[in-house]
Amino acid sequence: MINANIYDQRGRIFDIQRYSIHDGPGIRTIVFLKGCFLRCRWCCNPESQEFKVQEMTMNGSTKTVGQDITVGELLPELEKDQMYYWRSGGGVTLSGGEAMAQPDFAEALLRACHEHGMNTAIETTACANREVVERLVPHIDYVLMDIKHMDSAKHKAFTNQPNEKILDNARWIAGHAASLTIRVPVVPTFNDTVSEIQAIARFAGSLPGVKALHLLPYHRLGQDKYTGLGRTYTLPSILPPPPAHMAELKAAAEAVCDLHVQIGG
Repeated sequence: MINANIYDQRGRIFDIQRYSIHDGPGIRTIVFLKGCFLRCRWCCNPESQEFKVQEMTMNGSTKTVGQDITVGELLPELEKDQMYYWRSGGGVTLSGGEAMAQPDFAEALLRACHEHGMNTAIETTACANREVVERLVPHIDYVLMDIKHMDSAKHKAFTNQPNEKILDNARWIAGHAASLTIRVPVVPTFNDTVSEIQAIARFAGSLPGVKALHLLPYHRLGQDKYTGLGRTYTLPSILPPPPAHMAELKAAAEAVCDLHVQIGG
């Protein structure tokens, strides 16, 4: 249950990234929360998936991944760049992991940001109970939501979860969020065919209020983290989709929906 004093609410994060321009409008500070409901094979932040505090070894150096912090302790770090937020239309973005996996902390942090004049965004799969979605969305100015695949069986094979809850929540969010952008991580062997991207584009185009669809090319920047965590990366032979193929998928999406379609966030 959320604390009566939202500034005392404690959560677990693993990183803070300042000066981001790809995670919502303007210049933003990204707060990465620990814990996720999915286990996407291509995840570039595998250290985010487990809620527990972990050790990760990179380049011969071992670091602790996971820090418990209150909203009140975190807020001064976010306020450092408030001038940049105001000038650029930016703010604070909650990412992960999955911020909806820590609903009390996420809600308290979003509310505190609004109380201090900072606009808010969330990067989410919305693979969460509806009551959590309904709690958080009123405190979010920009929802950036992944739709990874329309076929539930294939979605589960690559992420460890089916997609029915995600699609149901997308419909609800579209009707209630201040702003919703649909994003698609384009992953070869998973969802990088014209038919698969068009199926997602048709769904995104059917959602009220959605104006943009972002196609995010797969990359391998997080692969070494799996070794650092003592895990095996399960897509070792997959290469990023070439620009020409991404352009083909963009054109295919534009052919079946009226959304603004772009490559990258």
